[in-house]
Amino acid sequence: MNAPVASTASSTFDLRFGFGCAIAAHTLWGLFPIFWRQLNHIDAMELVWHRVLWSFVLLTIIIPLLLRKGNLGGFREFANALGNPRVWAIYSLAAGLIAINWFTFIWAVNNHRVLEASLGYYINPLLNVTLGVLVLGERLGRIQWCAVMVAAVGVLVMSIAGGGVPWISLTMASSFAFYALIKAKAGLPAVLGLWFEMAVLFLPALFFISSKVMVGESALDGSPLTVKAMLVSAGLVTISPLLLFAAAVRRVSLSTIGILQYIGPTLQFVVGAFVFGEALDQWRIIGFAFVWAGLVIYLLSPTIRRRFGPHPVPCTSN
Repeated sequence: MNAPVASTASSTFDLRFGFGCAIAAHTLWGLFPIFWRQLNHIDAMELVWHRVLWSFVLLTIIIPLLLRKGNLGGFREFANALGNPRVWAIYSLAAGLIAINWFTFIWAVNNHRVLEASLGYYINPLLNVTLGVLVLGERLGRIQWCAVMVAAVGVLVMSIAGGGVPWISLTMASSFAFYALIKAKAGLPAVLGLWFEMAVLFLPALFFISSKVMVGESALDGSPLTVKAMLVSAGLVTISPLLLFAAAVRRVSLSTIGILQYIGPTLQFVVGAFVFGEALDQWRIIGFAFVWAGLVIYLLSPTIRRRFGPHPVPCTSN
């Protein structure tokens, strides 16, 4: 008699735990600009290589522990992936794209362009949809196409008002969209996939940082202890939300995850506008409003289709 009650309590706890992990992950991603702004005196490229180096070191420590618990499929599956040239080829492409994404984001944060960075993450889901149509042959309904077009108007408004294409937003959105598309082909867990990406970039990162150290131009030389600690902790900052997100997707529905993903760019928008005081003129507000409207239309498209779409006419016999 007690088993169903215990099972229900366990599933409820699992759901709440997963929900909490998802919120925590997206909150950390949303607050990333505050962390990187503390290091804005360091070249963005060097920060990216530190992020790669320390992420690889931390993942190399963590992954054996996760494999031992069976969370990532086990050592045999990992060994098979290590010996698979296709896996390395896929994650080499993914590594290049995530490096572009990280560099663009850090450069934007440290050059007072957080609002443009946040816009990129708002555009990203709609660009994912467009890639699904163009590359994977997926089909969109009229309401979903409407959502994509409304968001595109927002980008166009900001392009015209700003005197040029919002390249930061589009670079971040497109690099991450293609990154997700490529990773979907590999099928490895996110944490394991990131290890392969960092493994590809590890030697270039080590070479770059070592060469800087040898000529006395590294951020590690002569920096306060707090700065050195932040550089080393870049790996922890990168991995922590990813581990939380991995825990969330095993417990929470994808539709819930899809809605919660907007916590990150919303927090980045708040940080950029109200913490860093970046300019928020009327045209930028209008542009953001179109993008937000497009996202709302897309998220509500299933409900709109059910409520207002054509309904089957019941057959009647004479």
